[in-house]
Amino acid sequence: MIKKTAIATALSAAALVGVSQAQAADYVIDTDGQHAFIQFKISHLGYSYILGNFEEFSGSFSYDPEHLEASGAELEVQIASLNSNHAERDKHILSDDFLDVGEYPTATFNSTGFEPTGDDTGILTGELTLHGETNTVEMPVTLIGEGKDPWGGYRAGFEGSTMLILADYGIDMSDFPAAMHDLELYVTFEGIRR
Repeated sequence: MIKKTAIATALSAAALVGVSQAQAADYVIDTDGQHAFIQFKISHLGYSYILGNFEEFSGSFSYDPEHLEASGAELEVQIASLNSNHAERDKHILSDDFLDVGEYPTATFNSTGFEPTGDDTGILTGELTLHGETNTVEMPVTLIGEGKDPWGGYRAGFEGSTMLILADYGIDMSDFPAAMHDLELYVTFEGIRR
């Protein structure tokens, strides 16, 4: 169940990329420089938490502070890159008991809309596909900052989080405590303007 949640988390991270690019600038998420993370947190039997991340993903986003409604994002996550710092647990999560990486090797997120809620905040809406199931998700996002970098480029960075119900993605958690039926997805990334 952790695997599936992680995948959903990764997909949520993609949601920060552009929907309408009429006015917005396009950015590539800086995964090469390790300035982007897709992380998840899920209860372990209601006693503690398991935290993990997806180490391999790619994506892009569109952003213009003068036209926030045109913001959007897209992301693809390699499910096999899941890492919860426990090899045997990761193997189980990636098995057909949960994420079934052999059948569903990727998760994707494609934004469908963005609603500004403040100068640096908004709600990103999009379609998250994980474990062969697609659902609409909403993620509150915040602009961390933007500006020139030391190498002559221009960057912008965001963070966001949302809760995913694992059953919505065909991940059966009915044999586990209710605390394990959903997962928190946290995404933060820095993009380089094209």
